[in-house]
Amino acid sequence: MEPRNDTRISEFFLLGFSDAPTLQSFIFGLFLSMYLISVFGNLLIILAINSNSHLHTPMYFFLSNLSFVDICFTSTTIPKMLWNIQSKSKVITYEGCITQMYFFVLFAELDDLLLTVMAYDRFVAICHPLHYTVIMRPRLCGAPVLVSWIISVLNSLLQSLIVLDLTFCEDLEIPQFFCELNQVIQLACSDTFLNNMMICFASLLLAVGPLAGILYSYSKIISSVCRKASAQEKYKTFSTCASHLFVVSLFYCTSLGVYLSSDVTHSSHSSAIASVMYTVVTPMLNPFIYSLRNKDIKRALKAFMGQQL
Repeated sequence: MEPRNDTRISEFFLLGFSDAPTLQSFIFGLFLSMYLISVFGNLLIILAINSNSHLHTPMYFFLSNLSFVDICFTSTTIPKMLWNIQSKSKVITYEGCITQMYFFVLFAELDDLLLTVMAYDRFVAICHPLHYTVIMRPRLCGAPVLVSWIISVLNSLLQSLIVLDLTFCEDLEIPQFFCELNQVIQLACSDTFLNNMMICFASLLLAVGPLAGILYSYSKIISSVCRKASAQEKYKTFSTCASHLFVVSLFYCTSLGVYLSSDVTHSSHSSAIASVMYTVVTPMLNPFIYSLRNKDIKRALKAFMGQQL
């Protein structure tokens, strides 16, 4: 494939799912519904936590931040996809693609780091309860969130700046419904060694590292819970952690499935469908998981809805 004569390109083409008109209408309705559920569900959790003074604790502070990031995460991809379906266009400008890629990497990494912070919070609360109020003081809770933001912004900015130096070929079709970093790099005709090295380094440091921290935290939690004699204490601990552990498993398994499916099948449809799981489904399920498994959130939501009626 020959590189383009101009080093700057004007647009990419997002292949998405299908060109069939009937299927396009179904996809539009499905994704619009999931997007609205995700946004309003996470927004309700944020409002319920902020309106209830009993939930002004580190655990729920991190949860409200996760809900905010999930709203931003889905908003980087779904509105553009819905617009493309409605306008029967697959085009995204070069600037739009780079911008979308930047924010997608930013909020995906933030999601990952916040899940790690939440796992550490549960580890301290369960394994070191006497030191919890000292380690997780309200004034210090903002520190790990701020650090997560700084790391995510710097990583996303660096990844995007390196992509700007690439020269692209004539084939500018992205086998996704959004500008995914790996897929964009694969379209380049210039040397992508630095980009691939940066992705590998970032994956090891910012994906494997947090996952190792989460697994360590929960291994210690399970060990601590199993030593407790009271069955009631075991149930209370597991019910508190089960929702978070399920979200972690869903996020990592689906995001890993995206890269495995793209490497093995090279199918645009299978890759796009796999991407839906962690870009849309996981943020959409978070409010249901946390509200259904957490009595405090249930009570806060009922109280908040009662105030509005």
